Amino acid sequence: MPVRNTWNCFLIGVLIVCAMWAHLAAQPASSSSRQAAVPAGTASGYNLPPKNILDVMHAPIPPQPLVSPTYDSILLITWQRYPSIARVATPFLRLAGVRVEPRNHSKHDTPGGYGITLCATDFELVHVADSKQIRIALPAAACPGRPLWSADGKRFAFVNLATDSVELWIGDAKTGEVHRIPGARLNPMFDDAIQWMPDQKTLLVKLVPKEMGPPPPEPVLPIGPSIQETDGEKGQSSTYENRDTLNNKHDEDLFDYYAATQLALVNAASSTITPIGKTANYESLDPAPDGQHILINAIHKPYSYVVTYERFPKEVEVWDVAHPDHIQTHTIASLPLADRVPIHGVPTGPRDFSWRATDPATLVYAEALDGGDWNVNVPARDKVMLLKAPFSSAAVEITRTEQRYEDFSWSEQPSTAILTEYDNNRHWTKSFIVDVDDPQQKPRLLWDLSTDESYKNPGSPISRQLANGSWVIRQDGDSIYLSGIGSSPDGDRPFLDRLDLKSLKTERLFRSDKTSLERFLSFTGPDTHTFLTWHQAPTDPPNAFTRKLGKPVDASEGEATFASTSVALTHVPDPTPEVRAIKKRLVKYKRADGLDLSFTLYTPPGYKEGTRVPTILYAYPLDYADASTAGQVTGSQETFTQLYEYRLLLLGGYAIIDDAAFPIIGDPKKAYDTYLDQLVADAKAAVDEAVRQGVADPDRIGVTGHSHGALMTANLVAHSDLFRAGVATSGSFNKTLTPFGFQNERRSVWEAPDVYLKVSPFFFADKIKIPLLIMHGAEDANPGTTPIQASKLYEAIRGNGGTARLVMLPHEPHWYTAMESNEQLVYEMLRWFDKYVKDAPPRPVNGTQ
Repeated sequence: MPVRNTWNCFLIGVLIVCAMWAHLAAQPASSSSRQAAVPAGTASGYNLPPKNILDVMHAPIPPQPLVSPTYDSILLITWQRYPSIARVATPFLRLAGVRVEPRNHSKHDTPGGYGITLCATDFELVHVADSKQIRIALPAAACPGRPLWSADGKRFAFVNLATDSVELWIGDAKTGEVHRIPGARLNPMFDDAIQWMPDQKTLLVKLVPKEMGPPPPEPVLPIGPSIQETDGEKGQSSTYENRDTLNNKHDEDLFDYYAATQLALVNAASSTITPIGKTANYESLDPAPDGQHILINAIHKPYSYVVTYERFPKEVEVWDVAHPDHIQTHTIASLPLADRVPIHGVPTGPRDFSWRATDPATLVYAEALDGGDWNVNVPARDKVMLLKAPFSSAAVEITRTEQRYEDFSWSEQPSTAILTEYDNNRHWTKSFIVDVDDPQQKPRLLWDLSTDESYKNPGSPISRQLANGSWVIRQDGDSIYLSGIGSSPDGDRPFLDRLDLKSLKTERLFRSDKTSLERFLSFTGPDTHTFLTWHQAPTDPPNAFTRKLGKPVDASEGEATFASTSVALTHVPDPTPEVRAIKKRLVKYKRADGLDLSFTLYTPPGYKEGTRVPTILYAYPLDYADASTAGQVTGSQETFTQLYEYRLLLLGGYAIIDDAAFPIIGDPKKAYDTYLDQLVADAKAAVDEAVRQGVADPDRIGVTGHSHGALMTANLVAHSDLFRAGVATSGSFNKTLTPFGFQNERRSVWEAPDVYLKVSPFFFADKIKIPLLIMHGAEDANPGTTPIQASKLYEAIRGNGGTARLVMLPHEPHWYTAMESNEQLVYEMLRWFDKYVKDAPPRPVNGTQ
């Protein structure tokens, strides 16, 4: 749909942006004390969906496996699906991209700020040799995190979020007994709170310093104005780099208080705690393979009010901790504030530090040769540097990459490594086999393919952990092993391959059959003929299996060239047998321009083939640089069927067009020039096919999406008449509020005002006559989907006489976490679609609304 009076609209947009940001600036800088939600049952309380849906929501979810590095044990971890609103409503502070709970000094949010930190509810230890299972006795009211195995497989460590601190616990892999380390009060603000040292007997931890005293009190009167200044140099920052930024001097003081960390070594056997170094704002820690050196990143002032802590100034040092009471330090780099990094670019100066896994203490890092800017044309974008202990000599350049350096994957054999680089402009990646010790040996191209390529994706090298904890690619002679998802026209079929590094030919050892989804977990030891898998099917819960390779067989292309047999190792029961009555199928079809697309079609319990039922479409648009990969089938209909969010509407009698392919194809530098046309074409193709299948009632179809999918939903109800109603959750509806890019759009609003206006349903609110339910988390930390996006779209629709409902979920971030919030989400969606889709009157004959 063309934009009329573009420049006038743009000026209006600028005025609206100013008003919105003024509103945001008036909000409290630090989200501290908030009231708990009103209990359900009161006038403004939470609502519940029907009992059959509640029963499924309250059921436990299947566990996740964590295999020990020695392959003899598996930890089955069951995660909490929905914590209570009381847990989600715990007061927190917003500190430069991190949300911290003052109560116990814990991190409130997940990386990226899309949810809150969840707890495990159950650990079960499985011994592979005899299938013996031991239920681990966790402390009462525990909130443990993901365990961390020691490389020798003898112990595992985990954090526990207690009432007034974050605790360190250690478990025994034989007995399953766990115990707390007294006096270890962890500081997980920047993650990496615990990790095993190379001796596998000691943990390197981040502690809250003793004698901290109370946090800086909030001043009764302002200390002074909040001041920022720019000097004429471009200061663009990505949308995702200005989440929960600091706002004033008091915020800076709070950041320093909660970031302050004392490093320490904890003896796992004796529980002895040995502090090392001085207190500072330590962001990341990485022990060298020799166990004597530790790579340290420490954040320091001056801070910024426009970017998060990842861009703050840092000192990169290597500590020699051979004598913990007398540490020697080597400064590797002093990195300045990086608040002017080009969109989708990288900072200048050294970055991406890592240890070479096969050397005692050798650092590898990259430096940009293009100013960190993708738009600059240069022969090589990065140079890769190597710096050996004792770090007194200058670093040596070992190679240059044509595109951006990604990483080195080190093999067990020091002469073999895999170097990977990627091209964001083309959505492309290349990997090379290199010998960094022999500069005369030319790198050999291993893989050269689009990052959007699914069918030809070779998978990832299988690694193993050395005795010192370093991870290396497992190598047998000239062969390595690859494990991949195995996307195909029939859906995902995970595989295990053997790759000969000399001939670069692969041999398929195993491939999941077409009636289940079985993926490689790990080998069981030196013998690569026996391995562990994680198996599931639509009616079979995920469980661990032991699989053995047999004799070679004749096989068609892509199939396993060896016979194999399997035996179940675990026996996790079905938590929701009532869900098995739901059926699903992979549906393939074409867009009007001939592009191949697909979706998974779910039908409700008791569905009779040929019956037309109300239907909901769910999708999330993805950007592609090339049409050849945009229509590839990903995902599998052979997974164990689980219901959540919109899928729970199946129990309300709806069919679901799930994960419909919605490709947006074009040059990444101009990704959104044809966004609307492609969006509507994607939707029409999916709807037409669901109708052709005899399942969807063309007069009773709704649409829903989350985040970027919510933008899709609002645009489809504004620019098409395919749907009777929409539900948009946690969306971004006015892209002028993210003026320096969004998704893969790199141009600013000043470079492409037409594009920003066309993709923003806010500017077409007068066209939205199809009922739209808008839901949003009141504490959404994603800068692109701030809560004001939802409220302003609702006001715009209301002011133009449309039909809409706005539901703001208290305390929720980008993804809704609390049980009460998710119950409300399903209640609202079911109520909305029942009213405007299931019970909708027939459309007028002329098709108008």
